[in-house]
Amino acid sequence: MEHTRCLIMGSGPAGYTAGIYTGRADLKPLLYEGEQPGGQLTITTEIENFPGYPEGIAGTAMMDDLRRQAQRFGCEIRSGYIVKADLSQRPFHFTDDRGNVIEAETAIVATGASARWLGIESEKQFYGAGVSACATCDGYFYKGQVVAVVGGGDTACEEANYLATLCSKVYLVHRRDELRASKAMQHRVLTNPKIEMCWNSRISRIIGNDMDGVTAIELEDSKSGAKSEKAVAGVFIAIGHKPNTDFLAGQVDLDEQGYIKVQNPSAATNIPGLFAAGDVCDPNYRQAIVAAGKGCVAAMDVERFLQAN
Repeated sequence: MEHTRCLIMGSGPAGYTAGIYTGRADLKPLLYEGEQPGGQLTITTEIENFPGYPEGIAGTAMMDDLRRQAQRFGCEIRSGYIVKADLSQRPFHFTDDRGNVIEAETAIVATGASARWLGIESEKQFYGAGVSACATCDGYFYKGQVVAVVGGGDTACEEANYLATLCSKVYLVHRRDELRASKAMQHRVLTNPKIEMCWNSRISRIIGNDMDGVTAIELEDSKSGAKSEKAVAGVFIAIGHKPNTDFLAGQVDLDEQGYIKVQNPSAATNIPGLFAAGDVCDPNYRQAIVAAGKGCVAAMDVERFLQAN
């Protein structure tokens, strides 16, 4: 059985930043990259809002920078992911996807959250070329253009309102005839002259080509089945995220959506010695810079916890 003072699960901005800080604290952390090494930013084309990159940077390049920086300070980075956790006592015991058992004095969960998708083939085809799950991240690229947002909750309405400040027009596509968002958020959307509602509709196909990316969406009326097309340059899927916490279920306090509850402003969970950072405990911001900051918080909490215990 392997032993580590700090096990880090996840390799996005939160995980790698935690690796940098725990490495510099000479804790010799062990980091599992997870099923998507580098996290969601590796499937983002250009990042323009992360401090320190005035000309912008590709998501894969930025994650590679963070990875190498963590390794520089002694963080051992390993491919694979954790499938089982025993948090009943310290040291904790974790089992990876190869069946190896890791004994950890402390652990940082930075496994992120996965966007919920429509499940249509053209969505995959144009991901990063007109299809996005984050208006704050990618909206600027569609300044002055026409875009579509899919969803009917607060997130979809927030994204539609945000995009309306940048884009010439926003279609809000919702499969029902009324929104699920709060009344205040509904009012903002329904009174915004730049937002046009597409009620009782679903996207049956995203249309585009290799040169231009997305050029249109095909809508299907959920009642009549009639189909129509609308010209758009971008499609933002806003039907929610699923935090990657299944392997912790029943052991860690989660909210109703499955996000880990932390004792703000710290990264501590309800289990002493277990900390969380990034999108796995953040249903509100979901930004790389916020995740990186929380990775730093979690690492410093780990260092202080080990000094006191």
